[in-house]
Amino acid sequence: MWKFLDKVIKNLKRILIDTIWRRTYPTARYLAVLAFFVVGFVAAYFFPVLFVPLKWLLWLTTGLVIAEFLLLCPEEDIEAYRRLPARFSNGDPNKVEIVVTNRLPVPVRVTVIDELPPQFQKRDLKFVRRLGPRETAVFTYTLRPVRRGEYEFGRLLVFVKGPFGLISCKHTFEQPRTVKVYPSYVGAVKQAWRALHQRQASGNRRIRRIGRTWEFEQIKPYVPGDDIRTINWKATAKRGKLMVNQYTDARSQPVYALIDTGRTMEMPFGGMTLLDYAVNSAVAMTYTALQKHDKAGVMTFGRRVENRVPARYHPSQMPRILDTLYALDPGFEETDFGRLYADLKVYVPTRSLLFLYTNFDTLDALERQLPYLRLIARQHLLVTVFFRNTELEAFARGESDHAADMYARTIASRMVRDQKNMVKTLRLHGIYSVHTGPGGLTPAVVDKYLELKARGLI
Repeated sequence: MWKFLDKVIKNLKRILIDTIWRRTYPTARYLAVLAFFVVGFVAAYFFPVLFVPLKWLLWLTTGLVIAEFLLLCPEEDIEAYRRLPARFSNGDPNKVEIVVTNRLPVPVRVTVIDELPPQFQKRDLKFVRRLGPRETAVFTYTLRPVRRGEYEFGRLLVFVKGPFGLISCKHTFEQPRTVKVYPSYVGAVKQAWRALHQRQASGNRRIRRIGRTWEFEQIKPYVPGDDIRTINWKATAKRGKLMVNQYTDARSQPVYALIDTGRTMEMPFGGMTLLDYAVNSAVAMTYTALQKHDKAGVMTFGRRVENRVPARYHPSQMPRILDTLYALDPGFEETDFGRLYADLKVYVPTRSLLFLYTNFDTLDALERQLPYLRLIARQHLLVTVFFRNTELEAFARGESDHAADMYARTIASRMVRDQKNMVKTLRLHGIYSVHTGPGGLTPAVVDKYLELKARGLI
């Protein structure tokens, strides 16, 4: 008997704590009603005629609270879930949807709170809406991540108020979900199509081609007008009539994005690091190269080559590049360009177009690495991509109010001048460069690739 009573008491305690105490909350209207009763019963002490009506109103209010509790708290009457894309695009707005369904026969007012990943540092995301009987609502919002990696979503909390609005019942939906934030593949597609369409719309401009690379296509019979230098004498002797080789402009040239992961790429700009901007630009450039039927690949390096995707033209190449770059983190070591040159001789033995994403603090830093860059440029077509410090340039152009400020702006102006001298130094040694701010990096690199492609340099 005592064991049975103890079990009943424990069950009642669990129901009271888990269902009522942890899931049910009084609303502002309920607190206002309680305040009314407190004032009313105090007044009934002086005016006894008020006591009986107040007592019946109290019992009526209690009944309404119990009715709302029994109506709102069953878990099967409210349904909610989150709809997420398979992956997020870094630096771009990504749409998230929350679907809430009211299965009750009465209208309710819902407040939806989503537990976002801690990387967003956002705890005020809340939606409030009235749902009719058996109505479904979709709440939409966007998230813009600024770091690549894995993001963990938590629970969905739905607070439901009934038609009387005396209590609010909390429904918790366990919706754990891990979303991988990839480099900006959305921006890659946009930039690639923008660049390709702009060049098509501008027409075929006459660009001086320094060299031409030919790729064999087929052997065909000679017709008047064909270049006699392309006659295939072996095929002519075999067929008994003139046969010529037909060539086309070479495609499937190897194009690599070399991404520096050293300490200089940790510099922040606009909420993202320079490494994030470099990764987004590399994705756009490799996607454009694949659209132009070139072989695209990626290498990341610091003290040594850390990740490598060999250049090839294949439908699965872009997913491989994204999987390699989405979790890339910068290091805090000095980059070894000598080791990069040695690794390139092993991993990239044929002549290729290399986009080297790095950042040089000073002109002296560039001159220390210049011998290795010159060695790389002897075998490959090298394009050095480094960043303009637009914030430093804006500071250097400002006005000085006192001597200390004038000295600081003078030093800033010298650093800006050194950056311009870096471009001249690279040009003197036959090394192409892209020197632009982080915000305009992707279109500048894509345009440079299309320019070199049109000039037949690769």
